[in-house]
Amino acid sequence: MAFTLYDEVIGSVIPVAVYWIYSGIFVILGDKLDNYRLHSKAEEDAKNIVSKWTVVKGVLIQQAIQIVVSVLILALTKDGSGVPKPNPPMYIIALQFLVGAFVLDTWQYFMHRYLHINKFLYKHLHSTHHMLVVPYAYGTLYNHPLEGLLMDTIGGILAFLVSGMTESVGVFFFSFVTIKAVDVHTGVWWPYNIFHFFSPNTSAYHDVHHQLYGTKFNYAQPFFISWDKIMGTYMPFSLEKRKEGGYTVRPIKD
Repeated sequence: MAFTLYDEVIGSVIPVAVYWIYSGIFVILGDKLDNYRLHSKAEEDAKNIVSKWTVVKGVLIQQAIQIVVSVLILALTKDGSGVPKPNPPMYIIALQFLVGAFVLDTWQYFMHRYLHINKFLYKHLHSTHHMLVVPYAYGTLYNHPLEGLLMDTIGGILAFLVSGMTESVGVFFFSFVTIKAVDVHTGVWWPYNIFHFFSPNTSAYHDVHHQLYGTKFNYAQPFFISWDKIMGTYMPFSLEKRKEGGYTVRPIKD
């Protein structure tokens, strides 16, 4: 089978670079975000039970696994000529994005929920991610490596294969998915965030899930909240402005 390994590696590395660039913006902005935070920096330091250096190492391990698996999948799905497939018309690409988003959302909802329901898997896998009670941007992919493989990498592979994306379209799709996933974990509420115009799955929505009262709710990520509403795991919330700056997420319980 003829293929250019360089192309597969570059295609797999681009979403990783996007992850660190986008999350790095929130690090650079630092204190300028205080009026938009869902939790204060003091609360972030007090509640999170894992160091930021440990988070960085954990994310890099998951991304290394992700790159290896992505390279293999891209190589195996390329035809024997080694010539990249031409991209389809834009309306087909838009449809592929929608199909990919649906497949990824569906896989992640049910896998995520099962990781909470199964006490063994929660204790040994998913509890790693919940060490970040107060999420922040570059902690988005801080998971147990096996969870990262099961939920993120396999979910991404299914979205890619089912939607029928070409390699180059897939790179754009997963870069977009990366930005959206990071945005959900920023712990920052931008009043005019462009993602809010088409996706109700926001940083505030996901913050509910990271709090003790919400760990059995708001599983959906990274795009829509349909499965939470269909499956009865949706918890609405309100946002209240704090006097000292930022917002507080308040659950609305029946």
